[in-house]
Amino acid sequence: MTVLTHPSTEQTPASMSDAEWQARLELAACYRIFDHLGWVEMIFNHITLRVPGEEGSLLINPFGLMYHEVTASNLVKIDTRGNILSDSPWPVNEAGMLIHTTLHASRSDAHCIMHTHTTAGTGVACIADGLDPDNFYSAQLFEMVAYHDFEGITVNPAEQSRLVEDLGDRNLMILRNHGLLALGPTLPAAFSALWTLQRACEIQLAAGSTGRPSAKVSHAAAVQSTRESFQLGDRTDAGRTLFEALRRKIDRIDPSYQS
Repeated sequence: MTVLTHPSTEQTPASMSDAEWQARLELAACYRIFDHLGWVEMIFNHITLRVPGEEGSLLINPFGLMYHEVTASNLVKIDTRGNILSDSPWPVNEAGMLIHTTLHASRSDAHCIMHTHTTAGTGVACIADGLDPDNFYSAQLFEMVAYHDFEGITVNPAEQSRLVEDLGDRNLMILRNHGLLALGPTLPAAFSALWTLQRACEIQLAAGSTGRPSAKVSHAAAVQSTRESFQLGDRTDAGRTLFEALRRKIDRIDPSYQS
């Protein structure tokens, strides 16, 4: 499959590698996509990405900027202990840093981690039974979603081990009473997984709002849907295709993230 490139109007800064600059461009574009989709919580929440070729280095949004203000150059580089490695006038958010650094450090396959507080995602996170398998999207995530109980604003280091244990080897987690989390071996893979979970939550709440009983998806159909969704993703690189389509849209609307 041919992937269209998104040439930046800016040259790679002398202080960083080409690989880091490309990662910064991809992550900054993702913040703009989240803003376009309405997956924003003022200046809060985070998307983090490993810096290629730099063990233990991550990129995160500057705390205090809205998502539509994030650019490739103002992303902050940190290590997995939360130390700021780049020359930045901006701090990073302690709560977000704890979740992301903990999971990056514990999962070598977690190239990208995304966390949201969308209304639909947090709404389902507040339901005792969590996500049900009874719509097109949730059926594709059968037994793919982990859960972590609410322990307050996530700033207590004692919670780290429980986050890791509850996530296990899954790439999606519902933080109860809190929000959604996704990770992946690439940024587009994490995005595709989160988009599917977000849509599942939206439809679950919409169906529930009718007050009528939901048509049930059988166990066999949910297992088959999950199997088929992974087969389709492997065959067509659906995550990359989806992300690149949205990135082209952002390029047309406002390419200032490239600065």
